[in-house]
Amino acid sequence: MLAASLLTSIQLISALVLYAGIVLWALACVPWVELIADARRQHLLFGSVFLLCVLWMVRREFDNGLTFHFIGVTAVALLLDWPLAILAGTLSQVALVLLGFDDALAFGINGWLRVLVPVAVTMLISQTLERFKPTNLFSYIFVSGFLAGGLAAMTTILLGMGLLAWSGHLASPDTAFEFIGYMLLVLFPEAFINGTVITALVVFSPEWVETFDSDRYFQEPFDPDR
Repeated sequence: MLAASLLTSIQLISALVLYAGIVLWALACVPWVELIADARRQHLLFGSVFLLCVLWMVRREFDNGLTFHFIGVTAVALLLDWPLAILAGTLSQVALVLLGFDDALAFGINGWLRVLVPVAVTMLISQTLERFKPTNLFSYIFVSGFLAGGLAAMTTILLGMGLLAWSGHLASPDTAFEFIGYMLLVLFPEAFINGTVITALVVFSPEWVETFDSDRYFQEPFDPDR
């Protein structure tokens, strides 16, 4: 994540305004009646907020204002669907700002990097997969879980680098090999974390995962002789 000192005022203000607009849109799309009536979904929402806070607090901070931590939003987006995932990520960010872990001035930028972009990438991949109506459970686990988690992390890194290049604070790697190494260092652990969580959820509690069609994935195989 990025500190406000690495960004321009235009970046900070525009990102915050756009982030606030998308959060309001997400709040309008939240099924509030179902959420209020379903205690289980409330527990999943607030549990996700807590776990994201814990995951984001396990970080490596650099003197130049960069902060590295795993994101974990792919699993939350698949678990809760995108409106509640954005809400959970936003509440987690607010908690980290209040606890002094995050830079309040960079709230909008970091909201894009650690919430909106991962949610958007995850939902794009998940919904694209669902158009084919697959029945193989492993397609959901590996594509929506592992692949989406890795690509979400990669997209976040590229966006962060673009913002730093725009503000003039980007220190480019010496070689392309070094850049690829940094990318893989983030991509594989992020894919593993999200993929493992989703695997556990769809195996032990598939009814918790909002984007998982258990009727289709767990249907009995068709037997033409019967």
